[in-house]
Amino acid sequence: MKIQFNKYYLALAHSLFLIELAIAFILNTGFIRYTFGDYLVVILLYAIIRGCTNLSVWASSLVVLLIAFGIEFLQLTPFLSYFNLQDSFTAKLIFGSTFQFTDLIAYTLGIATVLIVETSISKFESQQKTTLWKP
Repeated sequence: MKIQFNKYYLALAHSLFLIELAIAFILNTGFIRYTFGDYLVVILLYAIIRGCTNLSVWASSLVVLLIAFGIEFLQLTPFLSYFNLQDSFTAKLIFGSTFQFTDLIAYTLGIATVLIVETSISKFESQQKTTLWKP
């Protein structure tokens, strides 16, 4: 892995971060706050990793899914209490406080969306190259 910046992924990450902030601070309950926010957060993490490294699509997707699942399973433990962060709004916002199986589904669907979009873009770009280059 090498540090390598990609302005398109970083712009996507920035936009998704602003959307996530709006969801976190404006909405208090509901599908968008809890499920759609989790769906978007893995896409945000993916965009950050792809924007800052040269990892492949599949490697980045796997890393993001492992991070998301790891944090979700940590919620089965009182890990915030270990660091005396149980009363921290920011820590609860970032790490969550309760395990939800539906969050795992949202993370998986988010990464599946990333893989579908990346595959579609790759196919489109390869078709463009073959149609433009005709000797």
